[in-house]
Amino acid sequence: MVDGDKKPAMGYIYESMDRAKETITASFLHKEEHYKKAFEYIDARWGCQLHKPLHAAGFFLNPKLYYKNPENAMCVEVINGLYATIQKLVPDLSTQDKIGEQLDLYQNAQVLFGNPMATRQRDKKATADWWSTYGALAPELHKFAIRVLSLTCSATGCERNWSVFQQLH
Repeated sequence: MVDGDKKPAMGYIYESMDRAKETITASFLHKEEHYKKAFEYIDARWGCQLHKPLHAAGFFLNPKLYYKNPENAMCVEVINGLYATIQKLVPDLSTQDKIGEQLDLYQNAQVLFGNPMATRQRDKKATADWWSTYGALAPELHKFAIRVLSLTCSATGCERNWSVFQQLH
């Protein structure tokens, strides 16, 4: 997923992991004893490599996922990740405050965010492109969202390690 060419993965990684775990749970008929050990491995890898505030912020800022089910994006972990990312990537306190104010417009689908065309395009446009098109009336949030959602994800570092381990083996 992270090395795919079809769509930038930043806004999808967090949700994809949740969906994968739900699928595993359902395939074992919700009997935890059958998938508990697998989840330990998954969570260990997820925790050290991908379970970061940045991915939670990408999930929140992905209009396709956010508007489909806003309750999922409003969980404590996602909100904490969003604000941690804002604080890390936006050092100016007044800009942080403006982003916080503009989040209400996004969350409530106000101004261009609620425009019928913007609503139809949530599923069709790449996330950063959607923000470029419809985020102009929330300029600080617009800039922040594009910055987060345009970040690349890659498994290249892992592949490099595997290559070295193969040579050692």
